[in-house]
Amino acid sequence: MEQLLQVGVIASTHGVRGEVKVFPTTDDPQRFKSLKNVILDTGKEQIPLEIQGVKFFKQFVILKFKGIDNINDIERYKRRSLFVTREDAVELEEDEYYIADLIGMDVITDEGEEGKLVDVIETGANEVYVVEFDKYGEVLIPAIHDCILDVDIEAMSMKVHLLEGLV
Repeated sequence: MEQLLQVGVIASTHGVRGEVKVFPTTDDPQRFKSLKNVILDTGKEQIPLEIQGVKFFKQFVILKFKGIDNINDIERYKRRSLFVTREDAVELEEDEYYIADLIGMDVITDEGEEGKLVDVIETGANEVYVVEFDKYGEVLIPAIHDCILDVDIEAMSMKVHLLEGLV
């Protein structure tokens, strides 16, 4: 189980005082208002950062980090991901899962066919799970109760029912 969950990606700098435009990868960008800390993954190391200010601009979140007051201090981190620890993550409702916990999960149909969940597509109505089956190839399964019969995060397994027309 992933211990760090991605909440955004630094898209660009914003102004000259060290602020950044972040493309949110979380369902609720407003969560940044209550978020105190994030972890910047530079590709070589993980740097904890304290959020000092939050603003919103179009689809972006503008963040100001404590101790970073110059464009030169932050510019090199464009296209780098921001993460939160699982403890700082948003509480999930029943039948909600973090995407990071689903990717790589073993999937078995109610007919015994086995596959691997390789991606999650977020749509307006519901998420769609991309599952690679040996027998069927890539299958798109809507994340609805008619299709998703059981999810066991600890065992990294999911039982599904393939509705007629999915394969």
